[in-house]
Amino acid sequence: MSDSHTRPPLPPFTRESATEKVRLAEDGWNSRDAEKVSLAYSLETQWRNRTEFANNREQAKAFLTRKWNKELEYRLIKELWAFDSNRIAVRYAYEWRDDSGNWFRSYGNENWEFEADGLMLRRFACINDMPIKESERKFHWPLGRRPDDHPGLSELGL
Repeated sequence: MSDSHTRPPLPPFTRESATEKVRLAEDGWNSRDAEKVSLAYSLETQWRNRTEFANNREQAKAFLTRKWNKELEYRLIKELWAFDSNRIAVRYAYEWRDDSGNWFRSYGNENWEFEADGLMLRRFACINDMPIKESERKFHWPLGRRPDDHPGLSELGL
């Protein structure tokens, strides 16, 4: 059961609508606005993110708040991997630094399942962090939405 709004594009997904859903998710996460981003998830959303689990929207929002308080200068790129009906698989990479100035690139895959209203019911993430030098960064746009002309993961060789 989710709340009364819908979150287009809605399943069943086509390649075009799945690609749009992925970009909208990327844009939301790049906003680093936990309240706004949490509205893309059903009230009963279930997450696994590394070793952390969330079992509702409020827990997901709390997770996002902690994440973006720790992962500074966060910039994310997502790419559609596969889709079918109400499910989407993505691969992604994001760059961030900690409060000591150490830079990281985190690589991962997510599996998403959506309800008919377009809200995400399940999110399963696997992530690996790799320390990088600041000079090795590839994501250089101003904080916020990735510009349309910025290369994606495939174009960057990631």
